[in-house]
Amino acid sequence: MNKLQDISRRRKAAHAKLLELDSEVYKAFLKMEEAAFSDGALPRKVKELIATGISVVIDCESCMQWHIEQARIAGATKQEVLEAVEVAIEMGGGPATVSARFALEVMDEAFPG
Repeated sequence: MNKLQDISRRRKAAHAKLLELDSEVYKAFLKMEEAAFSDGALPRKVKELIATGISVVIDCESCMQWHIEQARIAGATKQEVLEAVEVAIEMGGGPATVSARFALEVMDEAFPG
C-alpha cells in the first residue's frame, strides 16, 4: 500500500469510528464543512483550491490529498491546482516548498496522464 492509499484508509477509518462513537463535535464539523464548501459567492471549486493552498502552507498531507481530490471532482484542472500550490509556496516561503513536494505527488495521482 502506498502512502496516499494509507492516508485515505486511515481517514476513512477515523471517519467511520467517529460516526460509530456518535461524536457530536465531529457531526457538527461535517455540517460546517458542508456549509463552507457549498457553492455561494465562490463556487466549490474555488473553495477547494483555497483549501489546497492552505493545506500546503500548514503542511497537512491528509488535507492536501483530500482537497486536491475534491478540487478535481469539483472541476478544477491540474493547472488550476498547480497555481493554488504556487500561491501557497509564495505565501509560505521555503517550508511550503517542502509541503508542495507532497502536493505534486497527489496531483500526479489525482490527474493521471
